[in-house]
Amino acid sequence: MSDNFLDMLVFVRVVQAGSLSAAARELNFSLTVVSRKLSRLEERLGVRLVNRTTRSLALTEEGARFYERCVQILAEIDDAETEASSGRDTASGLLKVTSTFAFGCRWLAPILQEFQEAHPELLVHLDTNDGVVNIVEEGYDLAVRFGALSDSSLIARQIAPNRRVICASPTYLDRRGRPTAIDDLPGHDVIAFGEPPNTHWVFADGRSANVRSKLTTNNGELAHRWALAGAGLVLKSIWDVRDDIDSGKLEIVLPEARLAAAPIHVVFPHSRLAAAKVRLFIEFLSQRLRKTAVAETAL
Repeated sequence: MSDNFLDMLVFVRVVQAGSLSAAARELNFSLTVVSRKLSRLEERLGVRLVNRTTRSLALTEEGARFYERCVQILAEIDDAETEASSGRDTASGLLKVTSTFAFGCRWLAPILQEFQEAHPELLVHLDTNDGVVNIVEEGYDLAVRFGALSDSSLIARQIAPNRRVICASPTYLDRRGRPTAIDDLPGHDVIAFGEPPNTHWVFADGRSANVRSKLTTNNGELAHRWALAGAGLVLKSIWDVRDDIDSGKLEIVLPEARLAAAPIHVVFPHSRLAAAKVRLFIEFLSQRLRKTAVAETAL
């Protein structure tokens, strides 16, 4: 059982790191050991989990499902250890958190308010910024970020899955037509956002599309509003657009074409690891997000 657990851990690290060599460095294993453990796991399961080349890897459909379950299992173990080791701790002082605008407003703000009410000695500051903030230089305790993380000296912990969808308003789709294949996307108007705006959309099976954008912004919430107004297609987290999809204000385009995973992480400096306010909030946030993760990814 211990070997099975280690193989699972190696698999998760390979996916999160983006390559076998990066995972080997993080785990302080040799590349040969990482490759052997991944191959052994695939042999035991009887399926290929990862399509890999010398420079990149992509999850298979079976690999993506297995990855989500592994992350949940490892998170439960981590949570149990945290609860056992910090049950008497209380959060106090100033907790400084940064996140994207949309996620910060819709999800993080109410969770932070609930956490502060449970810890009356705690002060909370939330910064919403769609750019990447240097949390060490600016004194933040942690950041909530989406997708692949660049190599850094920070600690990153995945706390929730995050399905991304291409969507648009019915008004736009009635006017311009509904794409039926990935190859149709470059012919549509796209709302791109980010720093720089993302116009290269990558799918879970390795395919990609270079899209054409007439409207760009650094603000994901503004892109969301343009999509509601019928300006074009937008690639958004299901956490941001689920309510509008349920109400019919937005419609998922190419629902069968799964985009590359961009899970939600908390990122924090090593120096914050021992702080009760950080450990307790990460646990609290993880619990709240896991309660809604299934609903948010079920579309």
